[in-house]
Amino acid sequence: MSKLEYNELKVGTVFTKNEDPDPYKVMEYAFIRMQQRKPVVQLKIKNLLSGKSQDYTAHQNEDFREVEIETTQANFIYHNKGEYWFHEVGNPKNRFTLSDEVLNSAGQFLKPNTEIKAFKFGEKVIDIELPVKMEFKVTEAPPAIKGNTAQGGTKLVTLETGAKVNVPLFINQDDVVRINTQTGEYVERVDKAK
Repeated sequence: MSKLEYNELKVGTVFTKNEDPDPYKVMEYAFIRMQQRKPVVQLKIKNLLSGKSQDYTAHQNEDFREVEIETTQANFIYHNKGEYWFHEVGNPKNRFTLSDEVLNSAGQFLKPNTEIKAFKFGEKVIDIELPVKMEFKVTEAPPAIKGNTAQGGTKLVTLETGAKVNVPLFINQDDVVRINTQTGEYVERVDKAK
């Protein structure tokens, strides 16, 4: 594991800090220089084992090490009682689970047989990455209210996975829509309900 300086902890970097063996991922980064004081880096970091995020101030004299994260392809199988089950592509016997806490908002966009990228720390899978854009069937959509379509408003619909997203008023139940899984935002309608 190579040593990192405190100002090299950019967004996306995975590292360990001081005596703590847990891997952390940098979510937000801000370099702060105050008069009469040593500069510091304000971070929002996510513990990749517990899924918990925290604010952290990194100082010059701390020990940071870059972490080697292995990646593998996996398929999502199912979700049950807060656990998401996956198996490695090409090796269905090699299964693993991740909790709601670790997946955060990514879990709401998982459909059976979705191929994802899994990140391993040692032998343990600690995080996943979904395809950026995915297609979902709309299972519940309130009707558009006459008179407010001209302003290009939005409404909240429910997708086949149970996720709720804002879409344009012209989207109806049984339409298929493309969603950006990283932002949770509507991209476009792929297929109109028959």
